[in-house]
Amino acid sequence: MSVQEYLDKHTLSRKIEDAVNAAVRAKTSDPVLFIANHMKKAVSSVITKVKARQILDSRGIPTVEVDLHTNKGVFRASVPSGDSSGTYEAIELRDGDKGMYLGNSVAKAVKNINERISEALIGMDPKLQAQIDHAMIDLDKTEKKNELGANAILAVSIAACKAGAAEKEVPLCKHLSDLSGRANMTLPVPAFTVLSGGNHASNNFAIQEIMILPVGATRFEEALQWGSETYHHLKAVITEKIGNMGCNVGEDGGLTPDISSLKEGLELVKEAINRTGYSDKIKIAIDVAATNFCIAGTKYDLDIKSPDKSGQNFKSAEDMIDMYKELCAEYPIVFIEDPFDKEDWEHTKNFSGLGICQVVGDDLLMSNSKRVERAIQESACNALLLKVNQIGTVTEAIEVVKLARDAQWGVVTSHRCGETEDSFISDLSVGLATGVIKAGAPCRGERTMKYNQLLRIEEELGDQVVYAGEDWRQTL
Repeated sequence: MSVQEYLDKHTLSRKIEDAVNAAVRAKTSDPVLFIANHMKKAVSSVITKVKARQILDSRGIPTVEVDLHTNKGVFRASVPSGDSSGTYEAIELRDGDKGMYLGNSVAKAVKNINERISEALIGMDPKLQAQIDHAMIDLDKTEKKNELGANAILAVSIAACKAGAAEKEVPLCKHLSDLSGRANMTLPVPAFTVLSGGNHASNNFAIQEIMILPVGATRFEEALQWGSETYHHLKAVITEKIGNMGCNVGEDGGLTPDISSLKEGLELVKEAINRTGYSDKIKIAIDVAATNFCIAGTKYDLDIKSPDKSGQNFKSAEDMIDMYKELCAEYPIVFIEDPFDKEDWEHTKNFSGLGICQVVGDDLLMSNSKRVERAIQESACNALLLKVNQIGTVTEAIEVVKLARDAQWGVVTSHRCGETEDSFISDLSVGLATGVIKAGAPCRGERTMKYNQLLRIEEELGDQVVYAGEDWRQTL
């Protein structure tokens, strides 16, 4: 194609003339810069290049990072990873070569982006998120994204979403709100991890985490302050009662004292909350992750991490329900995540039906639309834990949230155990108005950057966005 043919095809001669005339009318002191900016707005942006690389997540395990280029700039995204992959979630592609990162390298996923996905997306409009995502899904041709890898597809999907927002010249959260068809945006209540156990810590505590929710705050900035203060009060409480070794942190930043029971952990958190002076305004949540200590799908070993006690005092599912009822009566618990094994639909339904607190499905649902549909039909739980990497694209994440919303469920946007410096889920939680975000402790950079991004969003949008606060369940 000749230069003249290119100018004619894109009507650039007319656009350049318009830009020059606009510069003259504006009497600009820098006409070259003015014309360049005018031309950027006049010419629609398209994807020109997609470049991927292997980086490390917060655990030192490889993951995928992408730079997506348009004629407006370069947009970067990286994807997190969990400590395990569920049967029903999209496949995270790893190389399996034990000689490279113990089998965890992602060179295949990176190659798939650089050689296959890039070629398929060049020339596409980054504003058309659904078209981009479906192009990758069609290229993969498998239900769980086995061929290209969900880690490859999601990294590109998020980068394209950022490029789309830039093309529209709106904040990323506003672009996500538009994509979801929502009219309003909401700053979520942060569910701060303060105590860690289970697979996320090396202590003897079987429960995965205890969280605090500053629902009584009036702004996100205030909620973050309360969360940080409570976390540091908890450090002091643990030091006094157990010793400073209990103040080591788990993979998501929670403190990791050796405690003998869930009740003991709740007592520590309760005392820390009382010391803040915000007692009635901060609630508690628990991620039980019961699958991790469920034996044969029928009994639960809360001492599974204590070699001298494990196997001596099993609880049945009915015993677990009784325990939850007692704890919810004694402590301000507003939600419990994964209270039973991931395949125990019956007892999850029975407990949810009691209406004691919100019951959040993580391992039960795995952000899988088919599992969510079944849970809705069976009234198995009443809230979705949204982990975008379990689905694999932004578009599918929006769709599964809509599914939950239509059932009048709550939604908790969640991080993963292996996180990166990407704060996409912060904008996602605001744009989809999920009500709650679970991004770990107010500690460790890969966690705090999610909360810091929410501070920036609150500052930038001002009155355009409200803090969910006491209405965290009603952001439908």
